[in-house]
Amino acid sequence: MDRSRLETFSDGVFAVAITLLALDLSVAGPGHGSLGHQLTRQWPSYVAYAVSFFTIGIIWVNHHGVFHALARVDRVLVYLNLALLFFVVAIPFATSTMADYLRGGGADARLAMALYAAVFELMGLAFGSVLVWSIRRDLLVAPLPPADERRAIIRFTIGNVAYLAAIGIAFVSPYTALGITGLVAVYYMAERTAAPELEQAGRRADS
Repeated sequence: MDRSRLETFSDGVFAVAITLLALDLSVAGPGHGSLGHQLTRQWPSYVAYAVSFFTIGIIWVNHHGVFHALARVDRVLVYLNLALLFFVVAIPFATSTMADYLRGGGADARLAMALYAAVFELMGLAFGSVLVWSIRRDLLVAPLPPADERRAIIRFTIGNVAYLAAIGIAFVSPYTALGITGLVAVYYMAERTAAPELEQAGRRADS
């Protein structure tokens, strides 16, 4: 399969997933209290929307960075990428479920938050597998030195440790777990993840 075709398909899936997030932003309407009260009650939806929106956006940015550095794709990488997209599309469902149950508290809120963090964890593992397979199977434009390879993998996948912690913490404090998932998004916005290692390979692809 052509690399550009796979990336174009992935871009379409990212666009759909990030759009679906907004469909859960709503208020009950007139007759259900003041608008200000309704908006205040919906705060978990707004926080969940922001965290999920930026997470999907960051995934898209990093996905482009990885694929820009690829010389070719193989069949296994196509299926690993499909696994990544599978969990990306599940993010809107996990987001709406978490936002709905977080307000009520109790066991359901804890389970909903754990589900939310688990989807992010599985997404991160799938994305990490895309990167590791690309590096280990020499699919990049230029092979990475062993030291750069290790740094790229660690920087790219370290967020999975935080997501895993959030799953456990969700059963104790859902709000703390939500804060952890938000901090992971902030980290990946500030951290250039696998760059500059992959950027160097990407520049060689342009030359």
